[in-house]
Amino acid sequence: MRMQLVGIEQYVDGAVSEVIRPAAIVPEEAARAILAELRGRSVEMNGCWVATAQRWSRYDGPGVDSNGQPLGQLIGVIEAVYGASTRYEVTLYRVTVTPAGTAAGWTVESLCDEPLSYGGLTLASCPRAKMLPPPKPFRHLAALPRQNEGY
Repeated sequence: MRMQLVGIEQYVDGAVSEVIRPAAIVPEEAARAILAELRGRSVEMNGCWVATAQRWSRYDGPGVDSNGQPLGQLIGVIEAVYGASTRYEVTLYRVTVTPAGTAAGWTVESLCDEPLSYGGLTLASCPRAKMLPPPKPFRHLAALPRQNEGY
């Protein structure tokens, strides 16, 4: 299946946001490896990642301040949904590269490929969600028999 990036938004400040269609589905075994590696590479543990249930954020350096906020500049964000297709899979559906990330040479693909590589995947090789055809349109009401005659 061919990957298609749609909904590309490029902002004046250099940020790039893209919707991944069909969405990338990270299989259970790869997802477990990726999430374990992201925890081990968190900004709190001298790494560059902050992984939550909704997004994986990449920073340009490690460390957190006294409030627990990352010290580095945000490079980009991968938006994820856990358990949408099956219980233990992770669905990646939108990626945003910040102006700092764009200036440093990051792309949507390179931002995704780093964490996906921890599970032996790339954005190009990642399985995709099955896209169903759109529903049939409603028929014009004039073509239907009238049911309120006689009132």
